[in-house]
Amino acid sequence: MTLASNLSVPIGSTAARDRRRTLAVTGVNHALHDGYTDLIYVLLPAWQGQFGLDYASLALLRTLYTGALAALQVPSSKLAGLFGARAVLIAGTALSAGGYAIAGLSGGLAGLCVALLLAGAGGSTQHPLASAVIARAYGTGARGPLGTYNFTGDLGKAALPPLVGLMLTVWTWHSALWAVAGLGGAVAAGVALFLPYEASTATARADGAKPAERDGRGPERGRLGFGLLVAIGVLDTTARPAFLLYLPFILQAKGAALATVGVAFALVGLGGALGKAVCGRLGSRLGVTPTVILTEAGTAGAILAALALPLAPALALMPVLGLMLNGTSSVLYGTVPELAPGGRVEHAFALFYTFTLGFSALAIPLLYGRLGDAVGPDWAATAAAATALAVVPLVLALSPCLPGAARRSVR
Repeated sequence: MTLASNLSVPIGSTAARDRRRTLAVTGVNHALHDGYTDLIYVLLPAWQGQFGLDYASLALLRTLYTGALAALQVPSSKLAGLFGARAVLIAGTALSAGGYAIAGLSGGLAGLCVALLLAGAGGSTQHPLASAVIARAYGTGARGPLGTYNFTGDLGKAALPPLVGLMLTVWTWHSALWAVAGLGGAVAAGVALFLPYEASTATARADGAKPAERDGRGPERGRLGFGLLVAIGVLDTTARPAFLLYLPFILQAKGAALATVGVAFALVGLGGALGKAVCGRLGSRLGVTPTVILTEAGTAGAILAALALPLAPALALMPVLGLMLNGTSSVLYGTVPELAPGGRVEHAFALFYTFTLGFSALAIPLLYGRLGDAVGPDWAATAAAATALAVVPLVLALSPCLPGAARRSVR
């Protein structure tokens, strides 16, 4: 049985109710996992105080999570080929929850590192598998549902970090992590109960496979387009954590308490969620290229403004910053199935997430973490703004590579 057989759901035979339920369950799961990723930022000051870590070491702690998440994207898709995407999604969510439970039980730095690796390994399952399940279920109509799925991740980013920030005002960070681990266990149970089983039709393929070849542009142009899309995703995915790593310390230097830092991340998450919806509409009206240029230039400008402003106006800017930081990703994720080499959607998503998350996991501690130690948080954040601007020439090069279907869907 192939991975395609596990993930393929013929659009004509899939009930609308099952499609909606698939989108809802994978959306809740996405919210949990993205919330798990971003709550680490709120915990960094607490870990710095307890373990006496420098910025490079703090970046490495986050990389333990994101590195495992990135490295296991393709292996997770292979496991789905053996056991089914549903079973792997359930197991991955349970493993992430277990990792955070172990982190809460740990009393030392070594135990925390192992726990973050386990939590990241569990998180590696949901992006490629859930995205491919949705793409297979909706076929050529998947761009909108994929944008909705992408949007739900920001709801988790808006909810979990401030919740943990509030917990840290009355609890230790250990107790806070036990609580979020319990939430993860509940979501894993929900996935097991409500996510529909995949069809096992080996011949079923989503509509729109091999779009570049049907478009007459040839497989070489399709591979070039996918490569450029991945490169854009790498820079976009790196700029966001490169800035957010330093946001707590930038805000604390302006006089913010830990609870205020949690609120700031909530505002960033809410703005990011809005950005997914707004930029999806902008992508439909303006096209991929103008939308991406707008969001990346806006990201750079918002980062520089956040550095220059006092605390109150900087906090007011957070929703706009989140909108710009996260707006690009909806356009990119919706384009993956249309540029998937050979029409292999699940493999394309796995590769996309592997490269984007993997490069980010390596670059944050090795480049941006060391840069922060050398020149301080403000200049490191400025480098993140420059990273966002570096997307612009790449997206201009991508435009001619988009297949006809993608051009019609974004213009």
